[in-house]
Amino acid sequence: MLETRKIISIGEAAHAIMTHQKCGTIEHVPLMACEGRFLAKDMIATCDLPHFTRSAFDGFAVRAEDTASARPEKPLTLEVVDHIGAGMVTDKIVTTNQAVRIMTGAQMPAECDAVVALELAKEFQKDGKTFVTIKRAAKIGDHISYQGEETKLGTTLVTKGTRIHAGISASLATFGYETVPVAKKPVVGILATGSELLEVSDPLVPGKIRNSNTSMIVAQIHKIGGKAIYFGKLADDFETSYQKINEAFAKVDFLITTGGVSVGDYDLMPDVYQKMNAHILFNKVAMRPGSVTTVAEKDGKLIFGLSGNPSACYVGLELFVRPSIRAMLFSSAPHLQKITAYLGSDFTKPNPFTRFIRSELGFRDGKVFANPVGIDKSNIILSLIKANSLAVLPGGTRGFQAGDQVEVLLIDDHEGSEWPW
Repeated sequence: MLETRKIISIGEAAHAIMTHQKCGTIEHVPLMACEGRFLAKDMIATCDLPHFTRSAFDGFAVRAEDTASARPEKPLTLEVVDHIGAGMVTDKIVTTNQAVRIMTGAQMPAECDAVVALELAKEFQKDGKTFVTIKRAAKIGDHISYQGEETKLGTTLVTKGTRIHAGISASLATFGYETVPVAKKPVVGILATGSELLEVSDPLVPGKIRNSNTSMIVAQIHKIGGKAIYFGKLADDFETSYQKINEAFAKVDFLITTGGVSVGDYDLMPDVYQKMNAHILFNKVAMRPGSVTTVAEKDGKLIFGLSGNPSACYVGLELFVRPSIRAMLFSSAPHLQKITAYLGSDFTKPNPFTRFIRSELGFRDGKVFANPVGIDKSNIILSLIKANSLAVLPGGTRGFQAGDQVEVLLIDDHEGSEWPW
């Protein structure tokens, strides 16, 4: 079938995808296994933090009013009536001119309102009792961490859709979350088209290439937060391809195919979409690389037809597959985050479409630079080794010069953007 193509903008393509977005589902995982997962609910403080008033220093808990007369030339002496460490609570009632030896993190005696740091006091024994001399007056609140100082009961700690990291895990542990509600990982199927493809373990032969796209896509999906399943290669045979695509599609949340979306004699995907009764959302995007990226929908699920060229495949996945996965992970910012930087070198190639240049961010003279890496062709693989961003060069221009200000999409960022287009 000779396919009719209507070119649309990147923003239109992204919008078409997001209007067919699947809902995410929730599962609970152990706290120790939640790193890198995405929260399915807002997490709430289950108590004040700290949940008791405690000492922030090793020293002596005192009543500030008792130390008012302390001076370097006239030290004040207090009786030490107890010694408590972290996790301990005194049963003594502290009265006038008394103190309690206290360690960092220990609960403050109810009667005390300040801590004198250990290095500012001198402890001694006399007549079987313990005393401490103080040379400086303490103020109410000195070296104390008050109950609820960090956060209050009922406060939202982390919002739904946030990617969990070590600091979040520590915070959830603090509030007793033994298990954590997270978004179930979307299952993304992968099929590689093309009789020219070899598996990674196969020896090279004339006319054939190793399948690099699949391992790249698997890594991208895992980074984004999904679960990847490789269903194998498709030969350039329509019926075999149709059956395998149909079977894989039934087992996943999204399906990705690589190659077969151009207009060559062996590009079978348009006919497969037709036989599946899939609705094509778009099949031509005003972008380089990856203009032939095609997305179809059937039964509320999406099929992403990505280019067989590695860099085009990579860019298409980051622009279009990523937001679909992140939305199922309850993210309110599912797209790549955009910043402004300066172009690190000349890019003189004119282009009618918006071009995404694989770039490596660097800093010079207090400015952020996007430095293009490798050869700018869609079949190039090695440029992806150093790329951590995509410099966005609008179409309809005659090229760009080093130092020009450009917009840049961050590939490795997990914060994301609500809508960068």
